[in-house]
Amino acid sequence: MKKLLKKQISKNLLVKNFRRMWPFIKPFWVRAVIGVLLTIPVGALDGVVAMFLKPFMDKVMVDKQPHFSAIIPFLIVGFTIVQGILIYSSNYVNTWVAQKITQTVKRRLYKKLLSMDTSYFDKNNSGTILFRFASDADTAANGLIDNTKQFLSKSFSSIALVGVLLYNSWQLALIAIAVLGLFIYPMTIVRKKMKEILNKTVTSSSLLMTIYNETFAGNKTIRSFTLEETLTRKFHEATDYLFYLSMKMVKSTNWLSPLMHIIMSIGVALVIGAGSYLIVSGKITSGNFVAFIAALMMLYTPLKSVGNNYISIQNSFLAIDRIFELLDMEPVIQDAPTAKELREVKKAVTFEHVHFEYVPGREVLHDINLNIPVGTTAALVGNSGGGKTTISALLPRLYDVTKGAVKIDGSDIKDISQASLRRQIAMVFQDNFLFSGTIRENILLGNEQADETSIWTALKNACLDEFVKGLPNGLDTEIGERGILLSGGQKQRLAIARAFIKNAPIVILDEATSALDNKSERVVQEALDNLMKNRTVIVIAHRLSTVQNADKIVVINDGRIAEEGKHEELLKQNGAYAALYTMQFKDKK
Repeated sequence: MKKLLKKQISKNLLVKNFRRMWPFIKPFWVRAVIGVLLTIPVGALDGVVAMFLKPFMDKVMVDKQPHFSAIIPFLIVGFTIVQGILIYSSNYVNTWVAQKITQTVKRRLYKKLLSMDTSYFDKNNSGTILFRFASDADTAANGLIDNTKQFLSKSFSSIALVGVLLYNSWQLALIAIAVLGLFIYPMTIVRKKMKEILNKTVTSSSLLMTIYNETFAGNKTIRSFTLEETLTRKFHEATDYLFYLSMKMVKSTNWLSPLMHIIMSIGVALVIGAGSYLIVSGKITSGNFVAFIAALMMLYTPLKSVGNNYISIQNSFLAIDRIFELLDMEPVIQDAPTAKELREVKKAVTFEHVHFEYVPGREVLHDINLNIPVGTTAALVGNSGGGKTTISALLPRLYDVTKGAVKIDGSDIKDISQASLRRQIAMVFQDNFLFSGTIRENILLGNEQADETSIWTALKNACLDEFVKGLPNGLDTEIGERGILLSGGQKQRLAIARAFIKNAPIVILDEATSALDNKSERVVQEALDNLMKNRTVIVIAHRLSTVQNADKIVVINDGRIAEEGKHEELLKQNGAYAALYTMQFKDKK
């Protein structure tokens, strides 16, 4: 009863995975069916080849009829050629279908990746994301098609071969089929252990991918801190653990193949013993026996490698489970059913009694109240880790407030569609992300419809036009991955040009000049001043010299607003701002 239950669970798992993958298979179902149909004769022809051995043995070897010796070999070769053509056609069609399904799955997963909350990227490393969103699609789709093809081909082959067995000797067929039943039970033993090991292997492979990514992105840091030995040790530990898991998998599963050899040898021995008796007693001919043995060997042989095939099947099923685990995830930040479009900003941006926590129970913003009228600049200053960047991240809904509300023109931003909200906001960070490609392509990310004149206007306002004109390829100059071929100041100005061409009414500047030297800072600050004109601006700054002309300076300490007002007013209060100002400028007095 327990064995039947496990078998039913395995069958249900197969049906469940096909049902879940059906939306991806459906657009290509015609070719998928053709691929499946091609597997039928591929398997069935195994039985035809085995069947020809009976007349060959009886008519040629026993009855000495020479004309059969000329016909049967040609027929066997002919059927084998047909089978080879069908195998090639089946492989081509099934590979086409598998690749198309993989492509569709990857596109769905990438769309899902783009919809994930910022917090998802905070919690998961790059290796995990790359492995789950890229590698699993290959494993799932290719594994599903390959295993289906193998399953159907072997099923029809087995049916044809069992037919040959029954035709030649039903008595020997009963022995062979009884032994065949022994192949099934060992597979049920290892399934649970395999799942545990495969899950650990996925986690470890993700870690290894993360190490590769960090080595690439942090190569300068690695050299400057002489971290080669540390990273080598970390890499060795990861590969040692993967080696351990691989060997554990071998130890837990590879006993299946030798066990299958033993079971197969028992079956062949029993058939030979019983077959010898049946030949001597005249119940079957030598031809029956030879055809039977050939069919039996063709039936048993694929089962010798069942361990490896079973691992592949489980890998595919687990990859499908992981894919749908991702596809079933719903972003925390979603548009309300009645979300409206934000067309323009007329009055003000306000934070009303805003509380926020990244981790439940650990609040980082406490009762933030802030009003920023349209066309004004609010500067957020204070000690590092006080919550300034968090406040700026709440406005474009990179995170949602825990309590309170962020409003634009009196409307809660949760009632505004995310796309229309973010179209009204341009952001320039301390470390701006530039994409591999050209200067033109990176600028147009701000507005894909911008014309040549708009691009050069943006570059001029960003104080980058002279630099671009001096390049041999101008706007079509490649900047490398993450803009590696540009200096820090050039990267910042390119990001500012991207913000200019977006022409959004709200601008957020998060420490946009803090990582630059004095000369670069002056040029970038000029570009920022151009960007800030006639816009509503939230600027986060560590250097107070850059925000003295702000309409409002807000001092954030430990997640709370300590003070707010204009530069001169805050100095007179001799409070938190005055202390920061004195600390920064005491060496210059």
